[in-house]
Amino acid sequence: MSVTRVLQSDEPIAGVPLPNLYNLVYTSRASPGVDDAAVARIIECSQSNNPRQGITGLLVYGSGIFFQWLEGPRDNVTQLMAAISADPRHTTVVVLSETDELDERVFPDWSMELVTSKDIRDVLLDALNDTDEEKTAESLRALLAAVDSAEG
Repeated sequence: MSVTRVLQSDEPIAGVPLPNLYNLVYTSRASPGVDDAAVARIIECSQSNNPRQGITGLLVYGSGIFFQWLEGPRDNVTQLMAAISADPRHTTVVVLSETDELDERVFPDWSMELVTSKDIRDVLLDALNDTDEEKTAESLRALLAAVDSAEG
């Protein structure tokens, strides 16, 4: 099935099919010296650059840990992930999940949104309730289980 998507607007552009989506979820430790101002700069830069690359997602930051969900065209997401892995603000980058061939975005309106660690469970639950895609639901359930086990 060909899905029409638009990168900078909520309205589809007729006749502009884009490739299926790819998503990648990772976690990393913040390097010493990364503070709220540095995280705000990451968000600002992402909100400026990601729409041009067709990338949406969310960033969770708390207790010196980054957790990020990226979604968009495979090549663009993998290039962004390579840049993140090389970014000196991150250490111990670990990819938690990767999924290809998705037909819908989990965070279609978020070029990059900062979510506090205390709100991540609610964001993941909302995304799970909104998805019709089984691969996405499976990833979200696994992440929710990890969040629940960390909180327990």
